[in-house]
Amino acid sequence: MKKTFLLTGAGKDDARVRDKVRHEINKYAKRERRKPLPDGADRWELACKLGLDEVSAETLEFKELGGRIESMAGEGAEKVFVEVVASPRIRGPKPML
Repeated sequence: MKKTFLLTGAGKDDARVRDKVRHEINKYAKRERRKPLPDGADRWELACKLGLDEVSAETLEFKELGGRIESMAGEGAEKVFVEVVASPRIRGPKPML
């Protein structure tokens, strides 16, 4: 998913608009994780980017997206670019303790 979201809405509370953005991102992630895994893969890994536009987007963890959207809105951003791409991964060996 590559999409630019508006963080403000005419006649809508900005907090509700940000909730809707996070809901749409989480809905996409759930849909991708439900897809059947290819042979040899254990899980889906979500590669995420977030920024004001596609050029300035920086890579971060999926669980950090919601907090970063809130902080960008607090800094006065009116829109954000979000990219979430699912790819199959194989878990590595467990570390020996």
